[in-house]
Amino acid sequence: MNVELQVIGSAVRSVAEEMGAVLIRSAFSANIKERRDCSTAIFDEAGRMIAQAEHIPVHLGAMPDAVSAAMVLGLSPGQVCILNDPFTGGTHLPDVTLVSRTALGYAVSRAHHADVGGMEPASLPAFSRELYQEGLIIPPVLLTGEVEALFVANARNPQERRGDLRAQMAAHRLAELRIDELCARRGRERIAAAMDELYAYSERMVRAAIARLPDGRRSAEDVVEGVEGELTIRVTVDVRGDDIGIDFTGTDGQDAYNLNCPLSVTRSACYFVVRCLTEPDLPASGGAFAPVHVTASAGCLVNARPPAAVVAGNTETSSRIVDVVFRAFGDVAQGQGTMNNVAIGNDRFTYYETIGGGQGACADSDGPSAVHVAMSNTLMTPVEALELSYPLRVERWQLREGSGGEGLHRGGDGVVRELRALEDCRLSVLAARRARGPRGASGGADGAAGRTLVNGQVMPAKVTRQLAAGDVVRIETPGGGGFGHAP
Repeated sequence: MNVELQVIGSAVRSVAEEMGAVLIRSAFSANIKERRDCSTAIFDEAGRMIAQAEHIPVHLGAMPDAVSAAMVLGLSPGQVCILNDPFTGGTHLPDVTLVSRTALGYAVSRAHHADVGGMEPASLPAFSRELYQEGLIIPPVLLTGEVEALFVANARNPQERRGDLRAQMAAHRLAELRIDELCARRGRERIAAAMDELYAYSERMVRAAIARLPDGRRSAEDVVEGVEGELTIRVTVDVRGDDIGIDFTGTDGQDAYNLNCPLSVTRSACYFVVRCLTEPDLPASGGAFAPVHVTASAGCLVNARPPAAVVAGNTETSSRIVDVVFRAFGDVAQGQGTMNNVAIGNDRFTYYETIGGGQGACADSDGPSAVHVAMSNTLMTPVEALELSYPLRVERWQLREGSGGEGLHRGGDGVVRELRALEDCRLSVLAARRARGPRGASGGADGAAGRTLVNGQVMPAKVTRQLAAGDVVRIETPGGGGFGHAP
């Protein structure tokens, strides 16, 4: 890569990173400003991702579908498209995506809003059966004052929703300004040519890495816990030269509840695995995903059809897709394999966060403890910010020592997060790895399964219930699997 291309590539990536910084610093909700549950990226005029900030993997891999949907509107500079429909470029309804036109393509932001309406506060109902129950569905439309008013009128905490949405809009104005400045300095044609080469460079690098993998077909399967039992995900990975085919034939049909994935989310999980296995340090662009071809039968769990409920598919099923695709490539110790979604709220407040756990060990090191694994890359809400923002008190926040699997190298430990409600509210928990822990590899022991408790009573993996003031919710997250036989 020549010097000029390096300079322009760094400049474009810095725009995506600065968009993220503006969004985080301007946001009203703790979910965005503290947990950083948001993502930003820059696309070219053809709708190809050129640069992304290093934010949430499940957001970023699905963004190209959102841009494709927005391009149909024929956006002009200064116009912004808003959407959250999982079947036209979104992930799940709380993830609200904005796409705006720039001088050289498109700027994109995706932010998890702490509520977008629906049957339960924070828009994460454990028992939703249709998408309509999970919140307001926004197809790709121009963001106007009337649309903004409609959006906030259908959400709890409308002022917070308006503040977070305007933080996203501020990030887009920044992107438009920075792209204009870059064109003025370097010339529009040179920047466009550099974008083409950045995309092609990523594709060449990943293809070269794939070509170093042994050709052949590999298969694996795993289960994810549903309301009415386990659902099986089956995958066959086919490496041929510098291409990878990932096929989910044999996967169970779509869930009657909300573990369903749109195909865009399934692609995100597959892209994440391939990136980890090939060029993990390569600045990500859409070119890195071009050699990866994902197929799944329409109507199955990982390619659900509308109006399927999807809120847990984006978090729990995507995590299991990562596990099973990694497993197809070899004997890999699994991480916690769940995002441990916790939502608490009423008409006055909505709290949401995902909770980290243990990562699997590998052949040369122990797994890290208390981290967000795989498709989540967020932070935990700091105790001080949580107690300042919500009528909740953190009673316990510590490592779950000994929860990582034994082995030559130990799996990372999970955590214990204990919250006391200070007023009457509703609780929803969407989690997995409660029936069985993450698997170890090469003789390493499995990590401990997670547990959810309310006032000391063990709950199922998916739960929605009323809380009274004084009730205590305890989340014990899974440990990672161990690697190798213990000495």
